[in-house]
Amino acid sequence: MPRPMSEPGSAPLVLLSNDDGYASAGIGAMRSALARAGAEVVVLAPENEQSASSHALSLHRAMRLRSVEPGVFALDGTPADCVYVALHAGTRVLPRKPEVVVSGINHGMNLGQDAFYSGTIAAAREGALRGIPALAVSAHPSLDLGVVAALAARLAFELRSERGPARSSVTRGVLISLNVPEAWTGDVRATRLGARIYDEIVDFRRDPRGREYLWLGGPSVRHERDPGTDTDAYDDGAASITRLSLDLTNPGDAEAMTALAARAVAKQA
Repeated sequence: MPRPMSEPGSAPLVLLSNDDGYASAGIGAMRSALARAGAEVVVLAPENEQSASSHALSLHRAMRLRSVEPGVFALDGTPADCVYVALHAGTRVLPRKPEVVVSGINHGMNLGQDAFYSGTIAAAREGALRGIPALAVSAHPSLDLGVVAALAARLAFELRSERGPARSSVTRGVLISLNVPEAWTGDVRATRLGARIYDEIVDFRRDPRGREYLWLGGPSVRHERDPGTDTDAYDDGAASITRLSLDLTNPGDAEAMTALAARAVAKQA
């Protein structure tokens, strides 16, 4: 039987995770801001940094969950593992179903196609897939974490009543990605995903014993102007809030996909 949402009159329960690890400065600032705003906060986050782990679940190895202190747990798994365990471990982690899942504050931005790779967003997405409103928070490393956390806490409280569209018997939660840029002007924009143009590099090297190893990715990234996007907001010094879809289906391609299926069947015959 599903656990109830927070009882009337009680503090709203927020599940907090990230991909930088339970001891990161960002998650500490976020926990403090949520508590000051009146939330009951439970943290379940990775033991170590899990950046760019996307939505991986650890299905082929055992994991260990440990209590760090009251209200704070660490798991030697991915960000998505953390939220999955918290939501499905009975009362081992959470006393009841949380009203909001918050992930972050991530040490760095998650703009454009970063959403596909980000462990920060994946932790929030795992909550949204279970019908719980979720917020992923990312910020430039130079910013005052307390200021970012205060903004994120206000957004999290606004999300408490949000629910995604129902599909058959499944209710999906709203998933929001917040990005706060360097030299933030105080402006907050509603945006869509833009595009980040990275140095696409595979750097092959050799270790002192002559064995080859490699690193992925280059040192720089840039954006082209594209009004209405999170990357454009970033370049203008504005924070962005982007609602991310949990349904990757493109309804505009339905006719083309029907025709493709018909051609595949015809060729098989």
